[in-house]
Amino acid sequence: MIRLSSSQPMPDHLRGAILALGNFDGFHLGHQAVVGEAIAWAQAEGRPAIVATFAPHPVEFFAPHLPPFRLTSLDQRAELFAAAGADAMLVFDFDAEMAATSATDWVHDVLAHRLGAVGVVTGEDFTFGRARAGTTALLASLGADVGMGARTVGPVLEGGAVVSSSRVREALQAGDIATATRLLTRPFAIRGLVQHGDKLGRTIGFPTANLDLGDYLRPAYGIYAVTARLPDGRLLKGAANLGIRPHFSPPKELLEPHFFDFAEDLYGVEVEVAFHAFLRAEAKFADMDALVAQIARDCDTAKALLANIG
Repeated sequence: MIRLSSSQPMPDHLRGAILALGNFDGFHLGHQAVVGEAIAWAQAEGRPAIVATFAPHPVEFFAPHLPPFRLTSLDQRAELFAAAGADAMLVFDFDAEMAATSATDWVHDVLAHRLGAVGVVTGEDFTFGRARAGTTALLASLGADVGMGARTVGPVLEGGAVVSSSRVREALQAGDIATATRLLTRPFAIRGLVQHGDKLGRTIGFPTANLDLGDYLRPAYGIYAVTARLPDGRLLKGAANLGIRPHFSPPKELLEPHFFDFAEDLYGVEVEVAFHAFLRAEAKFADMDALVAQIARDCDTAKALLANIG
């Protein structure tokens, strides 16, 4: 997947592209419909298909105090866009200058002139430009002035409700992994480097691979049935604690997967942990024996739930 930056010139061979424009965080069913329309349009005309996203997310830029809410990293999005059939990912570097750009300049100067796009596809609710003054109707009108086509894709429904990143986040925060998986068409996954921890897990017979949660949304704290993909392609199965480990002091927020029948050193290795089922909320136990017994039961439950995966 070719990764482009809006601060750099568009390569000549990618000018004249059809651009899917949005945040696409999570790349759920609704996002897939927008990107799918752009790719189909590009293929019909023999043009490149580029998917554009923003970093940071405009919400992160305007309200950096808000809790983390990301559903995907840029690397994950690049892989998802490539799998969908896009030729490149364009990252708009969202800063004060971009935030102050008028809707007209956005279309005429950025999309048409600087990027050389001949067509743009968005969702119906897409807005752009200073103070979010640009609408899809304005995009079509301004685009026509410079020979750039514009298409919009309506909302996608699932279970009678519109699919949105907000709906995915709400499901994850409620521990409703089944709904989040349906909306995303895959399990929600957190990717990161395995780091050294307190090594408490190995003292009770359940060693864990500790991951920092970074900018990802925090799903409901609790115990999950998970899988993990290693860089060499191997798939591991396990049970993970996500939260602050109330049985131990001091509290420390981590994702701590324990992988079944696995004893290799993963420190410094990038792994992607996918969430398949919520087992229970975090809890503090009367003593260590009670905690160990519950972890063993959690692992048995996770093994049963993951038996047909892989």
